[in-house]
Amino acid sequence: MSILFGGIRQLGMVVHDCEEAMRQWGRLGVGPFFTMRFTVDDFIFRGKPSPAPDVTLCFAHSGPLQVELIQQHNDVPSVWREFLDSGCEGAQHVAAWYADHPTFDAKKAELVSKGLPLIQEGGSRAADARFAYFDSGEPGGLMIEISEALVPAGAAARLHMEQEAEQWDGVQLVADRR
Repeated sequence: MSILFGGIRQLGMVVHDCEEAMRQWGRLGVGPFFTMRFTVDDFIFRGKPSPAPDVTLCFAHSGPLQVELIQQHNDVPSVWREFLDSGCEGAQHVAAWYADHPTFDAKKAELVSKGLPLIQEGGSRAADARFAYFDSGEPGGLMIEISEALVPAGAAARLHMEQEAEQWDGVQLVADRR
């Protein structure tokens, strides 16, 4: 467990093409993927309200670690767009999850107080969940994301994804499209 932000629960991959990235991960034995198209609510980028990124998110599990693929469809500024525009593709962040608003808020304030720059934040009003991305400050380092764990619906969804991964036969790459 990281003493800075908690246990790493997710590896976030920013990609140009989620379909191709799912195929690549599937060849490595990771799947099935659960996908959704999502427009970020209440988006703040570099401290200012900003137009919302439109993204496809794809989630699969390898044991307890969730692999998230993120493809941004529009050109609005975001950490994802900056990552791709810098010529990178692949591992962009690691994430820790928090079970409720007070814990999330306290961890966010703690990371800011420790001097980690808060680069982007937003969420989903429908799911009553938020996320925040921090610059780790390490050369070539991954960003740190904290997010709310959508309890109990999110916990049940993650458990379902883990169980599907354990039983996956490697054939059907996409388990669910929402």
